Amino acid sequence: MLAVVVGATGVASGSDPVYAQALDGPLVVYNAGSLAAPFRDLLQAFAARHPGVRTMQESSGSLEAARKLTELGKVPDVLGVADYLVIPKLLIPGHATWYVAFARNAMVLIHSSRSIGANEIHAGNWQDILRRPGVRTGRSDPALDPNGYRTLLALQLAEAHLRRPGLAASLLAAMPERWMRPKEADLVALVQAGELDYAWSYRSIAVTGRMPFVSLPPEVDLSDPLREEWYAQASVRLPGSRLSSADSITVGGEPIVYALTIPTRAEHRPVAEAFVRFVLSAEGRAIVERNGLTTLTPPRSGGPGRPPVGVLP
Repeated sequence: MLAVVVGATGVASGSDPVYAQALDGPLVVYNAGSLAAPFRDLLQAFAARHPGVRTMQESSGSLEAARKLTELGKVPDVLGVADYLVIPKLLIPGHATWYVAFARNAMVLIHSSRSIGANEIHAGNWQDILRRPGVRTGRSDPALDPNGYRTLLALQLAEAHLRRPGLAASLLAAMPERWMRPKEADLVALVQAGELDYAWSYRSIAVTGRMPFVSLPPEVDLSDPLREEWYAQASVRLPGSRLSSADSITVGGEPIVYALTIPTRAEHRPVAEAFVRFVLSAEGRAIVERNGLTTLTPPRSGGPGRPPVGVLP
């Protein structure tokens, strides 16, 4: 659960003198695969306001992005992840001191018009369609990508919600690892090409990719902040970081919450701080919403440190 709730009045607007200052130089952003489209649009809009800024974007699974810092020593100016817990579990205190949670999402099943059962699948029978002979369902790697471990959490929650013992195991058995990819965004092209019938994904990915999708019950899709206690009954154990003393990390079920931070050793801090202000501004939030995410109003902060002046009060 996020520790600190803050008011939205401190988010800088376009008239703020700090926001409006002249900026130049690089801005390096690492982001989750499901943030590729919204961050692309955010960076384009930000660069239009600050022509001297040269933006560079690198997308990967959130856990993979975090381990670029912890294991490879690659440090971006801004890091955006699909699970806020990645930052306190993997990056604080050695690589970051704070984070701001800014958006929500929902788990869905994407498909195409050619997928087996596409004309009959819905929120009440998806678990039966996915277990039909010949149906190919993809998922992302839980060791690299939050969507991957959220898929495993959703399977457990579906079993509890439907009161069907063994359902999670049978659904997982119907998704062999040969259909697994590093991040959920990699699965879209496979579904579009007909190599997969279905893939576990996010609503935002379906919206930006204009893909047909199956909405799941709120007891399963990890979208509802009021179902936090229900989601907590599910858990997944993941391998720990190579540099961590722990050999594994346990992730419990929680509502999906996205977050961002500026790493402690970020090289281009003034530009990074201005970009974070832009993401949390009214214009930035509108861009995020257009890309299928639901923004948190107000945004929430956590960690022992405090976001830069002007980001939050």
